[in-house]
Amino acid sequence: MVEKKKEKDLIGVGRRKRSVASVFLRKGKGEVKVNGKKFEEYFPVEMQRATVCAPLKKLEADESYDVMINVKGGGIEGQAVACRHGLARALVKEDEERRSVLKEAGFLTRDPRKKERKKYGLAGARKRFQFSKR
Repeated sequence: MVEKKKEKDLIGVGRRKRSVASVFLRKGKGEVKVNGKKFEEYFPVEMQRATVCAPLKKLEADESYDVMINVKGGGIEGQAVACRHGLARALVKEDEERRSVLKEAGFLTRDPRKKERKKYGLAGARKRFQFSKR
């Protein structure tokens, strides 16, 4: 009985606003799937696809990994940036020497901005109801 060594997936979690992306990375031929769909189907805009794959392109490794992404929450742009963040984190887990290159490009920095909560007595987070003097 021959035992095959199963390679472990590298996992990176990326976040942006309300979006959370779990990125699974393994050696392969450059196939990308998002929530079980084809990459081009989930992110129809070319700029979004470029955003997600930016860490791989920066390291010139876009044809050497298969990427599976589970993403939820937020809007499509926030999801794309969350995927990029998770992908960069997974790549650093494999090889720590990549950290400086990806950090310099800004792929490892978590964007802390979030939507401000609505306050009571106001129409929104900061907008007030119309004031009437009489």
